[in-house]
Amino acid sequence: MQFIEKLFEGILWNGRLFVILAVVFSMVGAIILFIIASVDIYDVAAKTIHIYANHLHPDNFHEMVVSGIIGAVDLYLMAVVMLIFSFGLYELFISDIDQAKNSSASKVLEIHSLDQLKDKLAKVIVMVLVVSFFQKVLHANYDGALELLYFAGSILALSVGLYFLHKGGEH
Repeated sequence: MQFIEKLFEGILWNGRLFVILAVVFSMVGAIILFIIASVDIYDVAAKTIHIYANHLHPDNFHEMVVSGIIGAVDLYLMAVVMLIFSFGLYELFISDIDQAKNSSASKVLEIHSLDQLKDKLAKVIVMVLVVSFFQKVLHANYDGALELLYFAGSILALSVGLYFLHKGGEH
């Protein structure tokens, strides 16, 4: 009976290694998002150079540039979410990352508990939502006072949320 128990516990313990799939594919997802965001920035830069080289100035030029850059920042932040998720899962379920422990670099990716991982992910996800909100606001048209009031209320709600997110964090 003790042999069966040890065998079962060994299988159960080694079953955690399936998390490596989530780690690898989260890292692949992060790399893909970094590449896409970088290509988007390159496209904005190329269009800007083309417009200035030909002495053109479309009506929505500034909105196009700012929207493209904000979209790329949004993708970069999502890539960071994937990266933090990947590092966190690895450290929680597989092993500590020795190179990170011996490095004098930032300890942002050090994760010691599932709550700490959720906290870090939540903060970055909130920033993704803030950036997405900002991008949507750039393209919004306001036709009346009520819409402007809703816009002001959403900014207030966002500010209050960011305040409490910042207040609850470790500094």
